[in-house]
Amino acid sequence: MTVALAGRAPATFEIKSANLPLVALLLKSTNLAALSDEMARHYGELPNFFDHDPLVIDLSPLQGAADADDATVDFPALLALLREYRVMPIAARGGSAAQMQAAQAAGLAAAPDATVATPSPVHHEAAAPPAPVEVAAPASALVIDKPLRSGQQVYARGRDLVLLCMVNAGAEVIADGHIHVYAPLRGKAIAGARGNAEARIFALCMEPELISIAGIYRTSEVALPPDVWSRPTQVRLVGGPGDGKLVMEPIKA
Repeated sequence: MTVALAGRAPATFEIKSANLPLVALLLKSTNLAALSDEMARHYGELPNFFDHDPLVIDLSPLQGAADADDATVDFPALLALLREYRVMPIAARGGSAAQMQAAQAAGLAAAPDATVATPSPVHHEAAAPPAPVEVAAPASALVIDKPLRSGQQVYARGRDLVLLCMVNAGAEVIADGHIHVYAPLRGKAIAGARGNAEARIFALCMEPELISIAGIYRTSEVALPPDVWSRPTQVRLVGGPGDGKLVMEPIKA
């Protein structure tokens, strides 16, 4: 049957293609109790880390198991858990037919074409300089010029963070880019918070409770080497976010 559509454009609406910046949750286990514990450990003290970001649930990590087709995901409980952290699950991808059917029954769209960005590992080999390209100017760094007391938290979303005064024990500084502390760092410093493996942490006096880059972290339970403790130091990540290690190096004048 042929259907003829009216030639006149609607006066009250238009429908067009749109691109949406998404975050992705790579679901590696259907154990939601364990997921809840790890989410609380990583984001329980970061209430402003997400800002109602639209999210796609990537089920492809579950497909490596021998019983992948039988791995049942409790989507209503999963969605409720994620919304507690101010993310908005809107789609799913990469699951078995049964999993995708359950996801759609829970109100998620199927997004088979969604791609998940993988941060590139840090490489140190010499390479030919790339051809110059025009890029958008990066967002300016967030500059803090007052000391941070215990319990205070600063998050530089989508940019670097520069601190001109002390970060006291119990305070927390977070950036999607680099963190520069031109004073003692005695609290927690989390750089590359959204997976930027090339982010670094710099401090004139490195005495942190915790340092983290792209999810790889080290706490004060493991003492820093004497050549960087209380000294000007940079921290970088060698390897990828999944299997990398933090390297601390003195900054020499």
